[in-house]
Amino acid sequence: MNNAIRHTWLVSVGLFVVLFAALSLIQVALTEELNSHPNNVRQVYQDRGAPRGAITVDGTAIAESVPSEGTNFDYQRVYHDPFLYSGITGFYSIAAESTGLENSMNDYLTGQSDSQFFDRITSLFTGETLEGAQVELTLDPELQQLAYDTIPDGTRGSIIVSEVGTGEIKAMASKPSYDTNLLAVHSTTQFQENIDALSEEDGLSAYRFRPVYDTIAPGSTFKLIDLVAMLDSGDFDADTVMDNPSEIELPQSNRTLSNFFGGICDQQSEADLHFITAQSCNTPFAETAMDMGQEPIREAAEAFGWNQSIDFPLTVSPSQFPEVGSDAELAYASIGQASVTSTPLQMNMVAMAIANGGTLMQPTLIESVRAADLQVIERSEPEVFGEPISEDVAEELTELMQGPVESGTAWRGQSDRFDIAAKTGTAQIGDDSNLVHSWITGFAPADDPQYAVTVVYERIDYDYGSSLTAPNMRTMLEAVIEE
Repeated sequence: MNNAIRHTWLVSVGLFVVLFAALSLIQVALTEELNSHPNNVRQVYQDRGAPRGAITVDGTAIAESVPSEGTNFDYQRVYHDPFLYSGITGFYSIAAESTGLENSMNDYLTGQSDSQFFDRITSLFTGETLEGAQVELTLDPELQQLAYDTIPDGTRGSIIVSEVGTGEIKAMASKPSYDTNLLAVHSTTQFQENIDALSEEDGLSAYRFRPVYDTIAPGSTFKLIDLVAMLDSGDFDADTVMDNPSEIELPQSNRTLSNFFGGICDQQSEADLHFITAQSCNTPFAETAMDMGQEPIREAAEAFGWNQSIDFPLTVSPSQFPEVGSDAELAYASIGQASVTSTPLQMNMVAMAIANGGTLMQPTLIESVRAADLQVIERSEPEVFGEPISEDVAEELTELMQGPVESGTAWRGQSDRFDIAAKTGTAQIGDDSNLVHSWITGFAPADDPQYAVTVVYERIDYDYGSSLTAPNMRTMLEAVIEE
């Protein structure tokens, strides 16, 4: 009798082990294969209608999943203040691949990250619905609202505000924008109708967030990179006097390059680097670039992030400083034209590094990730991206960058609360429209930098763009820096 009981017990244990092994194999080893199988319609409905974790700003959800009624899906993704955050959150849809943080933070939002393994095991045995993690952003909601409101309707504008000592993004707004709820629908037909309607708006794409996607000519803001190469060489300082002709003929070319016609640069045929930077004179930078060659400038640019991909965790289009084929092309590249391009975020990173004494912090949008019970899974810590310049060069650049605001091209950005360091830029588009890209990037307070701001207007009238960039920068800096 005891043997029969023993055998029965051993068989029961063996069957339990086999069952557990099979269950583990299905739930762990084969999960991805089974979930992705095209005939697994049940899994599609489960995934698309699952309760994704919320994306929050200052503790308030800007994207969350709510119970859905009258559909085959249990939950509906809902976005709050979507025009402010559409490019950052992106959208989650059953009809297309998700974008923005909905894509890059998907493993956390669905509960599938490595750090949520035990949550998955627990839900497997309890039968409870697996809830995704909450992603808290570094954004300041009031600053984000101000940045969005500061950009005039009808323009293609971007504003970025970052904390120079941590790399945290405090505001990142862009226009035109759109309502992400239009693309979170459960009908593929409705999705296509809505995405087609959005694509008809001039300058708008639901798949492109200007601050991190658009790589455009940076114009004279790129002269900050020239200055880095020049100061690093040891042959230049702020008091160095240089030739400043109104126009130069470019070698092996029938092209010329000139200073701004009728501008203050024409008042001095020779000038020191203070004046040249403040007034953004083109010809001294172009001649110096041709004398130095392209390598020092490319090395300086790449130290800040050019020619490489960056994730924070949105994927950033690589800014480009490609090989140039002639001195004429190099001359134009040195003033942020020709084949040189930059995202607004990349130029903000330049300002951040200079403001932070030469140390460039990794930009980040993520403050923390919390499980459904609000227990912290991950918390972002400041991380160094690189050391593109020395502290001495950063100090010299800060001194030079105060000139444009005090008496130069960024004079509209003057504040009565603190000194601002900045560099403006105007990039010719090269078509028949006479429109330009209008830039400014800078930081404050100049004597104790805390925040960097970059403002960009694409394809805008020169006078209108110039009237917006510096005042916008001042507005954001005065809002973020406490009295």
